Order: sequence, then C-alpha cells, then structure tokens
Amino acid sequence: MNDAHVHFFSTPFFAALGRQLQDAGDGAPEQRALGRLGWDAPGSAADLADRWVTELDRAQLSRAVLIASVPGDAASVAAAVARHPTRFVGYFMVDPTQPDAPELAAATLEAPGMRGICLFPAMHRFPLSDDRVRRIFDVAAAKPGTVIFVHCGVLTVGVRKKLGLRSPFETRFGNPLDLHALAATYTTVPIVIPHFGAGFFRETLMLADLCPNVMLDTSSSNGWIKYHHGLTLRGVFEQALAVAGADRLLFGSDSSFFPRGWVGDVFDRQVTALDAIGVSASERDKIFDGNFDRLLA
Repeated sequence: MNDAHVHFFSTPFFAALGRQLQDAGDGAPEQRALGRLGWDAPGSAADLADRWVTELDRAQLSRAVLIASVPGDAASVAAAVARHPTRFVGYFMVDPTQPDAPELAAATLEAPGMRGICLFPAMHRFPLSDDRVRRIFDVAAAKPGTVIFVHCGVLTVGVRKKLGLRSPFETRFGNPLDLHALAATYTTVPIVIPHFGAGFFRETLMLADLCPNVMLDTSSSNGWIKYHHGLTLRGVFEQALAVAGADRLLFGSDSSFFPRGWVGDVFDRQVTALDAIGVSASERDKIFDGNFDRLLA
C-alpha cells in the first residue's frame, strides 16, 4: 500500500509559523510554535525522514508522497527523499505570483525524487487562469513525469487555527473548472486534485470527465461532505468511481505531525466505504497501490 498525501512538517515549517506569532515570547521561532502546539519537535530533515520510515513500516506502507507545506521548504523534503529514495517521493509548494517561481520550480525538479509541484490558489490568492500559472505548467511539461497537485475548494490549515493565526485565503480561486483549459492543453501533465475537490465535488467530477489526465486524491476526513445534502463517503466513492474510474483515484491520508503520526482511521473509513460499495480486489489495489506506482514510477 502507498500514501499519496503526507505533509512533511519540518523544523523550517514550524519556524515559518513561529515567526508569525505575535506574543510567543523568547526562543527560536520553531520552539515557540511547537511549545503552543504541544507536538514533537521534528529535528533535522534526516531525523524526521527516519521517523516517517518507521511509521510507514508500522502501517505496512511501501511508499509515500512527502509534501513541503510552505514555499521555500523544498530542501527539507529533498533531503528526506535523498535519504530514503525507495520510500519517498517529493512534492513542493510553489507560489506562482513570485517572479522567480518558474526558475525555482525547474531547479527543484532536478533533485532526485522531487516529482510534484503543489499549487494553492486560495492560499496565495491567484486565479488558475493567470498566465503565471501557465508558466508553471510549462516547467512541468518540460520535465516528463512531473505531477501538478492543485488544492481546490475549501482550504483550512488546522495548525494555523490551533496557533490562532489568521488564514486570509480566498476560496473563490479554488474552482476546479478553472483548470479545464490548462488540463486540456497540457495533456501529458498529470494533475492531482486532493480531497475530491474539497467541496467542489461536482466541478471536480466534471473536470475529470472532460480531462483524462486529472486524478483525484482521497485524502483527509473529507469534512466538506457536510456541504452536500445527503452525501456520504460511500456516495463520494460511488460517484468518483462512476465518472473517473478506479484508475484515477489515489489513496491519501493527509497525515502530518507527531506524535499522532500516520492517521490510520482515514484509511479504515475509506476501506469501509469501498467494502459497502463492493469494489473488486483489482479496483482496490489500484486505489491503494497501483495508481501511485504507475504515476510515480
């Protein structure tokens, strides 16, 4: 089994949060953030990578995508992937509104095992129709095997909420249909939309129906289901399978911090939903294993 969605909450990640705290007192910024959260300090990138390998072994996971969860932290994930190249694949966040974004993305993709560019339009407040986004797709198209990961729909960052930090995101920028022109143009670039579109489920299915290079990641609690009257996780899977098929669903957990570690309850709920539908063994293997290996060989 593989996991297509694990956040690599590194020391630089917590430092970036700590610098935003207004009244955290003295000490290194990462210690300020961690002190408030009560979570384990990640240590070095190598330390955190080793801990995640132990966690994967415990959960009987073969491989996982590690996501650098703030712009500028790609080096942490690259170090983890270099340390355990058979266990990890690296994704990194890019803010295309920054003038050097295409150059930084291209340079990061040269590091072994760095395969995914993550775009968060609601977080960085840009429309997906912006020409600056197209330049990021140009970078991906020039490097075969690169995945574009686009967070659409409702965006909430639990760690920011727990720290009392504002999240001035704009959900209106997260409509998956705004990806249609890009997906139809860059047909060789795989596009992954996490959380089934996080509230834009219908629009995500429409995009996937129109563009075969669009895949859906099943990660997180999928709490957005509450916006759709009568919808259940079973219903989400039934519709996603009917439109996109088992070949384009990727299991993800949305795991992130320690001591919680890998969130097995997400896996359990998804297995229960798929069992209720009665999916075949081959379909289940694709969702939890095969599609990951095909996409990120």
